Amino acid sequence: MTSSPREIRIVVADDHLVVRTGFAALLDTQPDFTVVGTASDGSQAIQVCTDLSPDVVLMDVRMPGMDGITATRRLTGEKSETARVLILTTFDLDHYVYDALCAGASGFLLKDVTAESLFEAVRVVANGEALLAPNVTRRLIAEFTRLRPQEPDEPAPELDALTVRETQVLRLVADGLSNAEIAARLVITEETVKTHVSRVLAKLGLRDRTQAVILAYETGLVVPKAREPRT
Repeated sequence: MTSSPREIRIVVADDHLVVRTGFAALLDTQPDFTVVGTASDGSQAIQVCTDLSPDVVLMDVRMPGMDGITATRRLTGEKSETARVLILTTFDLDHYVYDALCAGASGFLLKDVTAESLFEAVRVVANGEALLAPNVTRRLIAEFTRLRPQEPDEPAPELDALTVRETQVLRLVADGLSNAEIAARLVITEETVKTHVSRVLAKLGLRDRTQAVILAYETGLVVPKAREPRT
């Protein structure tokens, strides 16, 4: 007998009623999704999440009162088992990507995302992974290039806990490679890559790959390459 997929409990936070109800209705079409609540601003999102304990929060960035970035920081800072936050915005801007990921978001999508991509993103984030698409990784790297144009000092001491192979894997994660791409690069199995990534996250006390990418750049393990001039 095939077991049913686990239920993913979702909260949608957006200040626009049409957008909020539209996303909620769309998500409710999936048999493994249940939208347990909605919120019109960051403060309400925190209260709804406290009351209902969802698995995933779709969080708008620009909302009146408390914005989505601040709400994300509050939610992810509460405790490790808190809901995963998937940022949804119409603003494809570098500083929103950087701020959202640094605040603890596990993913970042634009509101013009296709339905199937949205469904997949929710499932990926609910499964404890980070949705760090290549274009988002490039923006994150570009932001580090802007903020830290000089070559940093030696990598931070906390990275000493990693083995040589784990350090290699962390560098490749920070370069935006998927598990399959890392496996091909290092000539190991994808399952082995997953094990290495899990150990890196555990040793460094990180929630997901997003935080791993940020830490790799913040500690100087990976140095952002200068942007190539446009031709």
